[in-house]
This record gives sequence, C-alpha cells and structure tokens, in this order.
Amino acid sequence: MYVTVGDIVNLIEKIAPSRLAEKWDNSGLQIGKLDWPVKRVLISLDPTPDVIEAACNSKTDLLITHHPMIFNPLKSIDFSSSIGALIYKAAINNLAIFSAHTNLDSAADGINDILVLSIGLKNLKTLSTTGQTDKCKFVVYVPADYEHKIIKALFETKAGVIGSYTCCSFRNTGKGTFKPGYSAKPFIGTIDEISHVDEVRIEVIADKHDIPEIVSYIRHYHPYETMAYDVYPLYEYDNKEGLGRIGELEEKQELHILAKKIKENLALTCVRVVGNPEILVNHVAICSGSGSGLLNDFFKSGAQVYITGDLRYHDARSAEFEGRGLIDIGHFASERVRQVMVL
Repeated sequence: MYVTVGDIVNLIEKIAPSRLAEKWDNSGLQIGKLDWPVKRVLISLDPTPDVIEAACNSKTDLLITHHPMIFNPLKSIDFSSSIGALIYKAAINNLAIFSAHTNLDSAADGINDILVLSIGLKNLKTLSTTGQTDKCKFVVYVPADYEHKIIKALFETKAGVIGSYTCCSFRNTGKGTFKPGYSAKPFIGTIDEISHVDEVRIEVIADKHDIPEIVSYIRHYHPYETMAYDVYPLYEYDNKEGLGRIGELEEKQELHILAKKIKENLALTCVRVVGNPEILVNHVAICSGSGSGLLNDFFKSGAQVYITGDLRYHDARSAEFEGRGLIDIGHFASERVRQVMVL
C-alpha cells in the first residue's frame, strides 16, 4: 500500500480546508493526478522554474507551494511559453504540484497566526471572515450499543473540527420512542407497538456544504431503517478562521519604535511606514501577503496600525486621512517568518 497525492491532499484539507480559499484564488491541485504515488515531497513558497527544476532533478513526486502555479484560466498550453514549459517539465517527470494559498492564510494556526507569533500579539480576533462557510451542528441518534461505531464513522468525515482540534464531539444518553408501521422493517421493536429504546445523542460541528456527504456516509453505518438526525445553523461569535488578525501589544509604543523592532526582528533591509511616527499603538492589525484588500476592515477594527505587504499610494493616503499607521513589510517577508519577537 503506497501513499498517493490524494492521501496528502486529504491531510492538507484538515489543516487548511479548501472552503477557506477566496473566490478569486486558485488553490488546489495544479498539475498531476490524485492517484499518483508519492515517496518524496518538496515544499516551497513559489513554484518558480528553479524550484520545479530542483524537484524534477531530485525525483520529487509532489511539490507543495503556497502561491498557485496557475492563477488565471489558460486558453492554451504552449510548451514554448514560460508557464507552458513548466507544465511540460512537471508532466513528463510525473511531478504533481499542489497549492494551499488563501486557505492556508485563513486557517487557524495558518500563516497569519504564525505572523502574529512573530509580532507577539495577544487576545486575537479575525480581521475579515469574508467568504467563510457557515457552521452547523449535526446531531444523530443511535442505539446505545452503536455509539462508538457511529462516532468512529463521523471522525472519518470532515465533521468534528473546531479550530486546531479534530475529532470533537459531545454525546449524552436518553430514551427514544417509536412505533413501526406495517410496511417498516425495524432494526429494533415490533410492528404497531411502541418501543422504548436506550439511545445516545451524538453532536458534532460541521460545515454546511459538507452536511449531505456526512449524512450519506453515516447512513451506511447506522443500524436503523430510518436514521433520525438534526442539523442546526450556528452563529459563530469567536471564529478563528479568516483573513488577517487583530491583537494587542504587551505595552503601548510609538509607531516608529514598533516599525524599527519589526524591521530588526525580521532582518529586513527596510520597511515602509505611513502615519504620524508618534502615534501610540496598542492594537495591531496584520495580514500576510498582499493586504490592501482588507484596508476597510482595518479602519473598522479600531487598531492603530496595519502590518502587511503590497500597500499602494492611495492606501497610504487613506490611512493618513483616518489618522492611522501602516507598516509595509513586503509580500515575501510577511509569508516567510522565521524568528519570534515580543514587542
């Protein structure tokens, strides 16, 4: 039995679910087949020509990158073009390429949370939850002797994920009643007689779009002819998934001091700073990668400064008008954090 591309993709799905990817993004399998065997994996920020060359030379089976190889739809694949040549090289070497991009940015303990650790923020909240799928509570009722079998089956689905934890559930016991009709084929009980059965109520968190698959899967393991279950929509008050983060510094400090510490800790040659250098900062918003699209979320957040990459001239003017600060550390630096600092 060998590991396949699909096996590894399923593991990544548990860490950075594809449902978290933005609509404009193209995360996922870029090249290859899910049933290809995998013995060697290479990880890179970008699928550059040098990286793909190294992967092929080292007989790598799967290249996992943050940035997708293909962002926009291709009308043709010309092997003499830059992108076509990379696709050709990967294909003839059986190199599968997979991207986890904005889904890894938004995931709990993903890139944004790693960046937060490097800045030393506490009391974190999500900056933007745009595009997130609503959560549901899935509840199923089973005879007492079958609870462990059904729980095991539930954990084989995408249900039961809360933040960084998997296999999360709750259950309690009770009495279930039912009277089988004349056309029924009851697993327990007698036709036209009321049965009183010891049952277990099992509940898990799930994403709304996964519910049909979960129900279908559990039905294969449930002993009842008609499976009793409920689905409740949930309001997420403390969602830890989404783009960007907001947090507090251990102590207030002026904008220019904060910018200098970030520059030194991340070993950057420079950072771009917007705003009054003497602004007192205690709440910080961050977004890994290119964060200009969340500028309005920053203004609504109450944070005094926004740390991200790829900020533009008019972003700077908007921040000045709002009396806020910006620290542009660059796209690359925001996604390649190595050191941890406490500011």
